[in-house]
Amino acid sequence: MKKVFVIGSNSFSGSDFIDLLLETGEYTITGISRSSEKSEIFLTYKNRKSANFKFHQMDLNEDMNGICDLLSKIQPKYVVNFAAQGEVAPSWEHPEQWFQTNAVAVAELGNFLRKQAWLKKYVHISSPEVYGTCEGVIKEDAPFNPSTPYAASKAAGDLFLFTLVKNYNFPLTMIRSTNVYGACQQLFKIIPRSVVYIKSGRTIELHGGGKAVKSYIHIRDISKGELLAMENSRVGEIYHLSPDEGISIRDLVKIICKKMGVDFEKTTKDVGERLGQDAAYIIDSSKARKELNWRPMVSLETGLSEVVRWADGNWDAIKDLALDYIHRV
Repeated sequence: MKKVFVIGSNSFSGSDFIDLLLETGEYTITGISRSSEKSEIFLTYKNRKSANFKFHQMDLNEDMNGICDLLSKIQPKYVVNFAAQGEVAPSWEHPEQWFQTNAVAVAELGNFLRKQAWLKKYVHISSPEVYGTCEGVIKEDAPFNPSTPYAASKAAGDLFLFTLVKNYNFPLTMIRSTNVYGACQQLFKIIPRSVVYIKSGRTIELHGGGKAVKSYIHIRDISKGELLAMENSRVGEIYHLSPDEGISIRDLVKIICKKMGVDFEKTTKDVGERLGQDAAYIIDSSKARKELNWRPMVSLETGLSEVVRWADGNWDAIKDLALDYIHRV
């Protein structure tokens, strides 16, 4: 059983990755997150009740010494870091907090891990937002052009990690994936939020008229790509994970409305655009497809239907939950 240490295990992406690892039966996993574990509705791995996963509530910004002690005790072969201050709009209010998590803590963690002989691979989950607006064929060597404090903080952390690769041959692999979605996602995200709004008879606001183009990809497709990268990628490489094409937020919500049998025009209204919103995120993932033999398998139609079924099946628990992002320092 190979040991994997997952940072940000309570996150949507981190928890699905853990569920995939447990499904294979080949790994023992230690997960850490700054918040306590959520319910099975949002953490599917909890339904497995597996002895191969252990959780510790620890914060990268508050408990770095304890985290490093735990890593030294476990000596995992792989460390996968999903932890980040991840929301774009609130990053304008307190950018220093985004830099603390996404750059300073990453520097502390990386500086510790570079000295550990037991580490085979450190997989860092980055973001294509470091490129700014992504249109055309955006490959892994595209220059940074961040448009928000969130994107700038992620870029700063990424740049530091590559200094470790250059100077210490640090076993880094970096993942930049486009917009993930699926059942169990945080309710403030556009897809589950739209489903909840429709079910509760509320109006969906389309920022900038929903013209921004995103590349939505199912969470399990991303988790499989991350697992392939963890096991098979070349050290010091970046891999994009993305679908074949993008879709505007407007057209995305139209599909959801159609699936749920409501009129799009009556269910939505156009509002002003968010500050720093990039026009498009369409990146090239041919490198991962060629080197890792990865490709997305879950269609958008299938994935959206899954989200609707998940909301329907857990409606009594979901209907009274908060739908807005709540920032934690």
